[in-house]
Amino acid sequence: MRIPQHIAIILDGNGRWAKAKGMPRNYGHTMGAKNVEVVCKAAHELGVKYLTMYAFSTENWNRPDHEVSALMKLLESYLKNCIRTADRNQMRVRVIGDTTRLGDAFQEKIRELEAASAKNDGLNLQIAINYGSRDEMIRAMRRMAGDLAAGTLEQEDISEAVFARYLDTADIPDPDLLIRTSGEQRLSNYLLWQLAYSEFYFTEVPWPDFHKKELEDAIAAYNKRDRRFGGLA
Repeated sequence: MRIPQHIAIILDGNGRWAKAKGMPRNYGHTMGAKNVEVVCKAAHELGVKYLTMYAFSTENWNRPDHEVSALMKLLESYLKNCIRTADRNQMRVRVIGDTTRLGDAFQEKIRELEAASAKNDGLNLQIAINYGSRDEMIRAMRRMAGDLAAGTLEQEDISEAVFARYLDTADIPDPDLLIRTSGEQRLSNYLLWQLAYSEFYFTEVPWPDFHKKELEDAIAAYNKRDRRFGGLA
């Protein structure tokens, strides 16, 4: 069985999962955060090299203040604990997205985690926090425009490969497979550039219930696809 080198996941359904159990939405987010390590372990065991998870989008700021606050605290706590997890599993962790809107303490935790795990050679985990693909591309174009103005980049040298180097995922291969849990079938402003040739897999299973078997099912479906990358049908 072919194992995708890079899998991107939209972690959806935490709130609905909790509601179905008669619990508050934040309980769903807490259990969803705990499931990240479960799926990371499963992905590593299966031979996946890169895993990118959509944790908090630029649009998530529009949620009720109490939910945003709870999510921020949960993400900070996860990143703090993730240093030990990354060390134990030899996992390299990076955060993509515009981190400048996050609190100073949060940003420091990100720097600590990335530095502490930088030399690990196991699974590469990318966590998208305050990430939106349109925002990412605008930030990339601003940096590119700055280099053009400074004379360190010539207009005729701009190509797809050059543009990709300005993205948050500059040194990370594009995903082979996108998984979205909980039944929704849209990209929600996630990795729009990077997913140009990815296979999509949508499942009704909510994120807190998505474990190794569900990941194996997604990879099995991926293996049934005939990937031609624009070739003739």
